[in-house]
Amino acid sequence: MSDLALVLARLEAGHDRVLEELVEFAAIPSVSTDPAHAADVHAAAAWVAAKLTVAGPLTVNVMPTAGASVVYAEWLGVPDAMTVLIYGHYDVQPEDPIEKWQSPPFTPTLRDGRLYARGVSDDKGPLLIPIKVAEAFFAERGRLPLNVKFLVEGEEEIGSRHLEAFIAEHKDMLAADVVLSADGAMWRSDEPSVTVSNRGLAGLEITLTGAAKDLHSGRHGGSVANPLHAMARLIASLHRPPPDGRVAVPGFYDEVRELSAAERAEIARLPFDERAYLAQVGAPAAVGEPGYSTLERQWTRPTIEVNGMWGGYQGPGTKTIVPSEAHAKITCRLVPDQDPDEVVALVTKHLETNVPPGTTLAIRPGDHGARPAHIARDHTVVKAAEAALEKVYGVRPLIVRMGGTVPMAEYFQRLMGLSTLYFSFSTGDEDFHAPNEFFRVHRLHEGLAAWAHLWEHLGR
Repeated sequence: MSDLALVLARLEAGHDRVLEELVEFAAIPSVSTDPAHAADVHAAAAWVAAKLTVAGPLTVNVMPTAGASVVYAEWLGVPDAMTVLIYGHYDVQPEDPIEKWQSPPFTPTLRDGRLYARGVSDDKGPLLIPIKVAEAFFAERGRLPLNVKFLVEGEEEIGSRHLEAFIAEHKDMLAADVVLSADGAMWRSDEPSVTVSNRGLAGLEITLTGAAKDLHSGRHGGSVANPLHAMARLIASLHRPPPDGRVAVPGFYDEVRELSAAERAEIARLPFDERAYLAQVGAPAAVGEPGYSTLERQWTRPTIEVNGMWGGYQGPGTKTIVPSEAHAKITCRLVPDQDPDEVVALVTKHLETNVPPGTTLAIRPGDHGARPAHIARDHTVVKAAEAALEKVYGVRPLIVRMGGTVPMAEYFQRLMGLSTLYFSFSTGDEDFHAPNEFFRVHRLHEGLAAWAHLWEHLGR
């Protein structure tokens, strides 16, 4: 039996034990956005550090930041081999609304081949996989096939607030040839895929103020501006009138890098059923920028979305007022070569130019922005990932993109010139960030085998 076969056999024999460890990990309520869970976030970092320590002769450190600690580990025992930096996060989203969970969110529960718990898919299950693969290689060979570094943070779910500064301060320590992200998701559970890009993010919050206080709508309605009416007009001005769907902000598309004909053809060949997609999300029809398919819009085109609008009375019954203020939160998803600060400036100028009469506008930029990131299709690690997945699934994986934003990929790209490949075994339908988040147990096992094949391939 070959060395790799022994590693794979060890991983397969340990499936139940790995699942037990994932149950233990997912039971830690490491909710980074809630200060009440600070001790749990600390406990999750300690748990990850302990698992890395017992995996083998890795040098492991828990490194404080101004927020949650970074768990860092490394093994550099093959001087002539490449070095991969593995990224993941141990923090999770809040469990709300808790009444919609079928089982307690931090009591991991196995049902029909799925493990249900908050954070089990995003990102604790996928993160545990490379740790256990390292353990199996050390147990069977006493070494890894390549040099490995782990960077596991505890603030991804709140925008990786302190990760940029951490990377900038520790560039020498983090030096590598490529980043492998255990975070992310494959496109679908029944088809292996390799994710080669993600969109960026910019955001802002706006407030429109009319009168200095709420006013009686019988006495004052029709004589002063209603900020809610004004907000509706201002928000509508961000897009061209239907059925166009394009963003109407001047200059918004100026820096957008168009897809090549080959890239568009590659996306068009993907087995995407638009009717099934619309049924899944419960939408009556697809809308958006004309001239592009649904997948192109989701993955490769920039957008402006209103995430929330509020103001005035929202309690039971009726309160007849003209509200003093109206508010809205806006985010933009960005594509190469858009810059978050430049996009915020463009949107700000547009909003200031279109302030409805009788109101004043205040704008607050979002807490964080992120540039889009991508890895070249012909990168060595992309080819290796395709080969590894084909070994496990018996079919060539699809090449896909991510519509969402993972700030760390842009940080590594901008600060260190490193590309990121997403090699996660969660899938987009596993309800992360929602009630009843789950992780398919068979994906846990497939991920163990795929990571082992990937490291072996890269080591050669």
